[in-house]
Amino acid sequence: MTPNVLKKTIPVEFVYQVFSLLLAVIIVHALYVAMIRPNAEAFIKAEAEQMQADPEYVQQRSLYVVIRDYEQEACFILMLWAFAIMGYKGTLIYRERRLLETDVVGDAGNATFTSEETQTLTRRIQSLPARAQRLLLPRALTAALHRFAAADNVQSVSAASREVCESEAERLESELSIIRYIAWAIPSIGFIGTVRGISDALAQAHRAVEGDITGVTQSLGVAFNSTFIALVISIVVMFFVHQLQLAQERVVLETEDYCDQRLIRRLRR
Repeated sequence: MTPNVLKKTIPVEFVYQVFSLLLAVIIVHALYVAMIRPNAEAFIKAEAEQMQADPEYVQQRSLYVVIRDYEQEACFILMLWAFAIMGYKGTLIYRERRLLETDVVGDAGNATFTSEETQTLTRRIQSLPARAQRLLLPRALTAALHRFAAADNVQSVSAASREVCESEAERLESELSIIRYIAWAIPSIGFIGTVRGISDALAQAHRAVEGDITGVTQSLGVAFNSTFIALVISIVVMFFVHQLQLAQERVVLETEDYCDQRLIRRLRR
């Protein structure tokens, strides 16, 4: 299979998502192995020695202990993955907004465009780099110009550009589903840690009856810490998801307004 065929069959965004997930796994797991879990174990050991030496000692809390378990590690991996995907989409939105700030159709005062002059506009848009032509604004303008050349009707031109913008809005909305899934999966993983911690605590209930509650408290710590971290991460991720969605919606609306103000209102039969 040739490289060109691979590019057509495997979307670039899918490849980016796969590699960003692998990179997130490598980075987070390396941090846990090299720093977080060793520091958590050392802190727990030091606290146990302090409690044995002084029965009145009040045990301290450490962030390393709160985030040391596998559920929290999975939550951080998903968080980095979501941020990587949102960063990719945010870059596309930035490129769309930069193009909206340029003079694509040529603002010459209140000059109007006839059906013959629109051919020049079409060639100007087609002369843009291939990377820029895949953005929403060139596609909406091209669809409007082609409709005007075929129908010579301004009303149908407005409908053509609006259809392109609406389909783009639907596409952007559907592509956010993977990020929403991640935002849903993070608290779910936290609840899995809660169930695991409670089940471990119940399995050691006989030791608590005998007076040794160390295992029970550690297991309950796993339960509560995993839920706490998962909910905090979920709140942060959902905030950025809503910001990304807002930016996408604004770009679509601004593109539709750009087509209306700078092209459609200046078309003359």
